[in-house]
Amino acid sequence: MQPVNKLANVQSGINVTPLVDVVLVLLIIFMLVAPELQSDAAVTLPKTDRPQDQPDDGRQIVVLIEADGSLWIDDDRVNVEQFPQRIREAAAERDERQVVIKGDARLTFGDVQSAMFAIEAAGFQNVGLIAERRNDSRPGG
Repeated sequence: MQPVNKLANVQSGINVTPLVDVVLVLLIIFMLVAPELQSDAAVTLPKTDRPQDQPDDGRQIVVLIEADGSLWIDDDRVNVEQFPQRIREAAAERDERQVVIKGDARLTFGDVQSAMFAIEAAGFQNVGLIAERRNDSRPGG
């Protein structure tokens, strides 16, 4: 009787199929979760028929005003009392002198106006408002 060599049938190659499966599952999970990790506060932008198209090059200072009046400069929440000082600090950190406001559509004009006055008092002359294009379902519109 001859001894059976069980090691003769062993493959020495690496099976990458399970590794690829795990990597693809992780990729899908990260793609689904990543948009939820953004720290930007949620606002409903006002809608307009013809917003002026201007590219977002990421150099502008973004002031976000939530429906409850909370203020954000870029991704940092700011108290109303600290807003003028913090907008000056943000300006000192960058060469760009443009500020854009993302105001919630439920805000009153006075809420947005007070933020604009504070931005102007900080030395900015170029302030923009961000709006969404209205989806018009009427024919010819």
